[in-house]
Amino acid sequence: MKFNVVSPENTKELLELISVNQDRYFRFGAGYTDLLIELKKQPDEDLTVINLAQLTDDIFTAISKIADGFRIGSLVTAKRISLSKDLQSNYSVLTEAAKKLASGQVRQVATIGGNICTASPAGDMACALVALQANCEILNSNGTLRIIPITDFFTGVRTTVLQKDEVLRSIVIPSNNRKNKIYSNFIKIGTRRAMECSIVSLAYHILTDEKSIITHAGIALGSVAPTIMLAKSACDYLLGKSFSSLNPSEIKEFSQKILEYASPISDIRASAWYRTEVLGNVAKSIFEN
Repeated sequence: MKFNVVSPENTKELLELISVNQDRYFRFGAGYTDLLIELKKQPDEDLTVINLAQLTDDIFTAISKIADGFRIGSLVTAKRISLSKDLQSNYSVLTEAAKKLASGQVRQVATIGGNICTASPAGDMACALVALQANCEILNSNGTLRIIPITDFFTGVRTTVLQKDEVLRSIVIPSNNRKNKIYSNFIKIGTRRAMECSIVSLAYHILTDEKSIITHAGIALGSVAPTIMLAKSACDYLLGKSFSSLNPSEIKEFSQKILEYASPISDIRASAWYRTEVLGNVAKSIFEN
């Protein structure tokens, strides 16, 4: 397997490399946990890899508190996310997703940007970010920044809105209302404990007031549709209800609204029927004490 690797050290060099390679076939690399597997299956000697791992700019590499939430650079690894106390206390759905990603060795190098841009419907951190209704900050070769909701980022299985002259720079997660209690977690169902793509995953981030009334809900589903889905009608259904005292009928209706977003396939890991059954049960488990 042979390919040309170029390694920019700052954003200016990166944008120049993107610009001069517009007429060539190139890919971005960072942790290489997915890219090397792809290139082994389909080698291309004319490929140029723009190696992002040497970038030093904080905007790509840092976890930062900002006025309206947190910004996470696309090169931040799953390991760093899993260990972040700020993210754990505010968005534990994301830190739990990072902890459940593959193995410890993979988490050391796998980046949040790579997990998003691979656009797998089974992406763990990507699923958590959809539940958090995060925004993607995308930079083009001219230095122009555009910001889009992550729900608009995925266009299909392993396809995104990114243009050839663009790179995902960072992700912004909106802040929580500090008066609210947070219920936030990532549930992943697989056939084994480690190194497994999920059969079904569900990420939720729910806020309640002091009386346990739900004031905000974000719920995302992985591995049950061509892209990760934000279950908006299920989220809206919860608003104004008591998190701690939903009755069985309400929980059942909520589960049915979740299933409206599922169009699973049958594959070597699970049947479509099994995925649907598991998803319904996982949805109900959110409210189990």
